Amino acid sequence: MKKALIVWGGWDGHQPKEVAAHFRDILERERFEVEVSDTLQAFADAGKLKALDLIVPIWTMGKIEQELVNNVSEAVQGGVGLAGCHGGMCDAFRENVDWQFMTGGQWVAHPGNDGVEYVVNIANSTSPLVDGIEDFAVKSEQYYMHIDPAVEVLATTRFPVVPGPHSLNKAVDMPVVWTKRWGIGRVYYNSLGHQADIVRMPEVSELMRRGFLWAAQGKPQSSAQ
Repeated sequence: MKKALIVWGGWDGHQPKEVAAHFRDILERERFEVEVSDTLQAFADAGKLKALDLIVPIWTMGKIEQELVNNVSEAVQGGVGLAGCHGGMCDAFRENVDWQFMTGGQWVAHPGNDGVEYVVNIANSTSPLVDGIEDFAVKSEQYYMHIDPAVEVLATTRFPVVPGPHSLNKAVDMPVVWTKRWGIGRVYYNSLGHQADIVRMPEVSELMRRGFLWAAQGKPQSSAQ
């Protein structure tokens, strides 16, 4: 049985406890053994992290000790998957560039704040992570991010939707879903998920389910090499 660790906390506005419960349900239905923690000290045991198949961070706008980031990074480099969404993974630790390098991006703005209506455009890709999923509309925060150019983009959204200082630039297709590698580990991110109602959307739940499974497959494949 695969093992996953969900670590939730940080800013309560993102409903991390509720999102963690939904992700736990998804993973348990996929026959994962799931541990849920509400403390970053869950990252303190480097050996325990390396024995996992998947780490799911749900922690917005926090501060983290460098040793804990190093432990997660080393586990992922060794093949443990890392998968998460919204600010819980890519607006987690604004002062830690090592975390941002590993995850592939960092939130910088959400013009219009919550309640913006926009479309998520699925990339023309052969990836099974998006196969059969059509473009869909969402009413939520539209994340504008700084992105690692090494990521593989699987879904985007078009800016600008609402006016702002960015509006006079040319139209931008901002990544919403992406994957990347960190060492031999797999990293998956989805910028949707402002609150639990968004992650419960059928399209978002399915994208996250596929992302969890894909990320967790990196370890056995790396072991077989």
